[in-house]
Amino acid sequence: MLLAVNTSYQPSDYLPIVIQFGLAVAFVAFAMVVSHLVGPKRHSRVKDASFECGIESVGNARTPISVKYFLTAILFVLFDVEVIFMYPWAVNFRQLGTAGFVEMIIFMALLMAGFGYVIKKGILRWNEAVPSQTFAAKPVLKNQPAEIGQAA
Repeated sequence: MLLAVNTSYQPSDYLPIVIQFGLAVAFVAFAMVVSHLVGPKRHSRVKDASFECGIESVGNARTPISVKYFLTAILFVLFDVEVIFMYPWAVNFRQLGTAGFVEMIIFMALLMAGFGYVIKKGILRWNEAVPSQTFAAKPVLKNQPAEIGQAA
């Protein structure tokens, strides 16, 4: 016996979603207006100065940050998302059978190959310079004749 499913939606079916969205926007607007009206309005040179962690700002804020910081952040997100794929697999492990197990082994092999590449490139080494990893343009060599036996 099949259940009848209503596939024609009326605009009134979306009314709860519209109401919830409207209430969320109204709450945000209400909170902003009330905090502006009720909050203190004491302005001074000290209060209006930029503040971060109690440390005085010294130097230029445009100093370059090591690219290793961003690479580490991207790698964390990448491996974190890949681990998220393992939870549904673990829940459905018995239903997926041998094919699901083989697919996860292939997935883990690719994941470990990527992790090995990251370690080989030295992206996770913070305290030492890695000569194999350069992000700047290579220096131009002077015009010198190549020695015999060296590849050009």
